[in-house]
Amino acid sequence: MKTVRIDFVSDIACPWCAVGLASLEKALSNVGDDVNVEIYFQPFELNPHMPPGGQDVIEHLTEKYGTTVSQVKANQENIRKRAAEMGFQFHPEGRKWVYNTFNAHRLLHWALHEHGLDQQRRLKKELLASYFTLAVNMDDLNHLINAVERAGLPIDRARLILESDEFATEVRNQQKKYTELGITSVPSIIFDNKYLIQGAQAPDMFASAVRDCAQESEGQ
Repeated sequence: MKTVRIDFVSDIACPWCAVGLASLEKALSNVGDDVNVEIYFQPFELNPHMPPGGQDVIEHLTEKYGTTVSQVKANQENIRKRAAEMGFQFHPEGRKWVYNTFNAHRLLHWALHEHGLDQQRRLKKELLASYFTLAVNMDDLNHLINAVERAGLPIDRARLILESDEFATEVRNQQKKYTELGITSVPSIIFDNKYLIQGAQAPDMFASAVRDCAQESEGQ
């Protein structure tokens, strides 16, 4: 069986990343069991300088992108509808605040390197759910611990990480790596270290990319 590597560069504060992951998972279910796919979640911070306490989401988006309040709300509704089509549910009132996500990335690094791909993927989905479905305060470490628990990972180990700076250097190095590769927006999905698809594309596009990579591998 051919193995295709996917590096999913993203941030849990990115709503399109939630949509993109749901779309990718639909694609993989369509590909079936003919191809083994390994997904590695790589860190990217949309707001690395966000201070503790976060910022009101409307205020943040209008300032950051120079859009009006009505444009922001229209965009949010568009994302919510697209997410629902992919099977990801946003909080009915939407997220209220934008938070720093560095701690979440440290936990995701830990999940991969101490527990494996499947566990990292479960944690990624639970952190996205915390941010967008539950819309909880991500500065409250208890909510991060709750996501860890829902993902079936050891909460005592996670708490030790959050109370220290463990994996901070590793995460920053990974972020630097992808920035130096030219990644400036997310989701950015890299297939077999060769092909890049950006944005929350349709499942058919992701499925085609997986099949193409598998065929290339078979022909080598």
